[in-house]
Amino acid sequence: MSADALRVLVVEDEAALRELLERQLRRRGYDVTAVGSAEEALDVDPEPDVVLCDISLPGMTGIELLGKLRARSPTVECIVLTGQGSIPTAIEAMKLGAYHYFEKPVKLKELELYVQGAGEKRRLARENRDLKAGLARQNRAPAFVGRSPVVEAVRELILRVAPSPAPVLVEGETGTGKDLVARAIHEASPRRDRPLVAINCGALSESLLENELFGHVAGAFTGASNEQRGLFEVAHGGTLFIDEVAEMSLEIQKKFLRVLENGEFRRLGESRTRTADVRVVAATNRQLKEQVAQSRFREDLYYRLNVLSIRTPALREHPEDIPLLVDELLDRARAHHGRPITCEPAVLEAFQRYRWPGNVRELRNVLERAAVLAPTGTIRLADCRGALPEADEPPPRAVVAAATPLPTPTAGADGGSLEEVERAHIIRVLETCNGNKTAAARQLGVSLRSLYRKLERLGMK
Repeated sequence: MSADALRVLVVEDEAALRELLERQLRRRGYDVTAVGSAEEALDVDPEPDVVLCDISLPGMTGIELLGKLRARSPTVECIVLTGQGSIPTAIEAMKLGAYHYFEKPVKLKELELYVQGAGEKRRLARENRDLKAGLARQNRAPAFVGRSPVVEAVRELILRVAPSPAPVLVEGETGTGKDLVARAIHEASPRRDRPLVAINCGALSESLLENELFGHVAGAFTGASNEQRGLFEVAHGGTLFIDEVAEMSLEIQKKFLRVLENGEFRRLGESRTRTADVRVVAATNRQLKEQVAQSRFREDLYYRLNVLSIRTPALREHPEDIPLLVDELLDRARAHHGRPITCEPAVLEAFQRYRWPGNVRELRNVLERAAVLAPTGTIRLADCRGALPEADEPPPRAVVAAATPLPTPTAGADGGSLEEVERAHIIRVLETCNGNKTAAARQLGVSLRSLYRKLERLGMK
């Protein structure tokens, strides 16, 4: 039997019908397991794709079994079998997520068609889940790549706070990956299968932010022709990431605190109180204690948010991780540009000396720019000009050129000596670059077009 064969579990207490179903489905090429009770069904391993289940079973009923199977694996498909007079129970099973129900005696050919359809639905659901997981892995940003103690401490804190429903406050400089801490907390939490919703308070005006968070009813304000759910409703059962929380106005902070305290809020223009089960992760690049002291942030909200806190380290605090971060970022650049991209050792050394005020975000931007500008696929310091101060300093080759003995000017030559010096220098650089004009132009600090013009003028083309 093929390893990819559809796995079917038959749960039927009537031995004759159970054996008939098992035999018939095996003939169709399915991998069939047949048991006589719900308790036995729960012990079957590996997990089935499709379950054929009698409603009336000894001990645990088929309805109870269906609930347990769906709780354990939401994508498993169930087809229920029912006797006469049990139609209401079968309908209840459909409400619980059963794929279909059949009244006994079963028409085997029709049943086989529905087993095939249920298996296809299960396959599509699993492919969709795997695709989403693959996309999530592809899109993850390279925060917390590294082996430094400060990075390991962040990872450990994430794992410790993730299981709790309590709010988390993430503090750190811009570009240190606070949004990725929120995602990591969500993915390590029991809410991982529910939505992760994000909002940036600094990007919205007070009225827009309030509307985004809490929603509105039709007619709440001019132009509100339809009702709109707020992000607290959208994120129900999941995680709400609130970035730049310090930019919230004091009025919205008051409403936000109410949701944190008891889960209650109201849409704009509505008197009805709604509730939401949301885990909040808030982030800021400001010192909230200072904001509280200056009466710009509510003290009660600060203490409510600061139940659990994580500080993301600046990149200058763990420069030893820069080579690993560069490797990760270049992997993405290679996939994006479809060509090999590497860094010269001198570039990595310069990266580790630089202070990176913009942190990992700045590093990513510098590499993206350099990857575009590097014609040979090898990023050099010259490709980082304008983005890295050290790359803007006079290149070492200028010193070497000055120290190299130049041809003695021809006495009495009217202007010829300058051409001879220029010609000799260009010849020397071309020899160093094995005749590669692109590399020579880079070393000379001119464009390739300028080099060709010089060669033509000097009669060297």
